[in-house]
Amino acid sequence: MFDAVKIGVVSISDRASTGVYEDKGIPALQEWLGAAVRNPVTWATRLIADEQPLIESTLVELCDVERCDLVLTTGGTGPARRDVTPEATLAIAHKVMPGFGEQMRQISLNFVPTAILSRQVAVIRGNALVINLPGQPKSIRETLEGLRDADGKASVHGIFAAVPYCIDLIGGPYIETNDAVCTAFRPKNAIRLTPAASV
Repeated sequence: MFDAVKIGVVSISDRASTGVYEDKGIPALQEWLGAAVRNPVTWATRLIADEQPLIESTLVELCDVERCDLVLTTGGTGPARRDVTPEATLAIAHKVMPGFGEQMRQISLNFVPTAILSRQVAVIRGNALVINLPGQPKSIRETLEGLRDADGKASVHGIFAAVPYCIDLIGGPYIETNDAVCTAFRPKNAIRLTPAASV
């Protein structure tokens, strides 16, 4: 049996949260994660405005009350005045995980030079990993999944390859991935036999 996983998904947008346009961040994240993760997933979704106190309280709720194992945000990570997602995320952090943001910017720089303006961060709060993602569905997929060469092999690893092992280390469930979408990397001594392999 695969471990159950609880994932929080937060879309941060003034206009989407007030109904000016349809939110695309939550559906994009759920679609990608639904294909990438083999475990049964329980979702906790939130669509909120770009207000730092609101973002902070939402993240605390998802980590401390909802007990999410993983929380992914989308939106609010640029340099504009209303973009305060990284500040809110750092404010609730117990530990900062800078490698996630570094890798996301490295991936996006393959497509646009303005990737250096992105300020995504990742942190640990309690037993939850919280990661800021870009706002556009295409960029969300690229940063999670990575880049592939002409033969379909990973040429640049996406950040999700490191997520399952990180969650192992902070006491969360053992997340299995669909290798056709994203292969989780773990040291050999941390790999658990899958249900199919243990039969």
